[in-house]
Amino acid sequence: MPDRTSRVQRVLTAADRFDAHPAGPSGTGVLLLAGSSGRVEIGRAQLLAAEGARVRAMRWFGGEGQRPAPHEVPLELFVEQIARLRGSCDRVVVFGTSFGAEAALTVASLGPVDAVIAVAPTSVVWAGAHDGSWSSHWTLAGDPLPYTPFDHEWTPDADPPAFHSLYSSSMRRFPERAAAARIPVEKITGDVLLIAGGDDQVWPSTCFAQQITAAREKAGLGSTLVSHPDAGHRLLLPGEQPATGGMRMARGGTPKADAELGERAWPEILRILDPHSA
Repeated sequence: MPDRTSRVQRVLTAADRFDAHPAGPSGTGVLLLAGSSGRVEIGRAQLLAAEGARVRAMRWFGGEGQRPAPHEVPLELFVEQIARLRGSCDRVVVFGTSFGAEAALTVASLGPVDAVIAVAPTSVVWAGAHDGSWSSHWTLAGDPLPYTPFDHEWTPDADPPAFHSLYSSSMRRFPERAAAARIPVEKITGDVLLIAGGDDQVWPSTCFAQQITAAREKAGLGSTLVSHPDAGHRLLLPGEQPATGGMRMARGGTPKADAELGERAWPEILRILDPHSA
């Protein structure tokens, strides 16, 4: 993985990170990334640490020295944190949700990680806006990655808005841009675990997960997909409570279905965290 971290902010302030240390380390380090909420996933970090993982949960936009929005966020920010975990752990896993899953899959395609856990994933890089300027969610060495723009003719038909149809129509409207923005998941050398709800109203994560699986199968690589037809965009792992906050939107699912998806996914997550325990 190229070392271009000198061009970006490398230090996470105390407010922009949370480190969870296990009582009995398994040797696995986890970089934990939230989505568009911008939160630091403290509760989930503690849950994973209880299973032996050393976890760094981080804010990746909106923090000190960071981009103010998911817009041209340097991928080197994640590369640096992976390198830090690699210095003290035998294995490194990147665990992301929604936009965080987009980041996890994208950064894992650049260089070696041992596994990716992508909750409500996407198969392409998307556009982000800041101060009226549209560009890619991510940059590498200062250059924006190819991205899928949004369908400017789309309008919401519900309140709160469900953006599922916006992402679907944008893929159809700009197929060449979407093809150029495809995340090259066949370059991910580690395990890939995809978790998606069939009632996701934010974006078509089950369709995206199937596209990721198909791309890796074409390259002779495996993936694991865990889904639930009635779950939404947010995952509830055993012991977690429904999250609040974030942008006002329809996310689909129910607490019961989201928790059932979490129960289905939990054994696979544990396998990723400690493959020797299986």
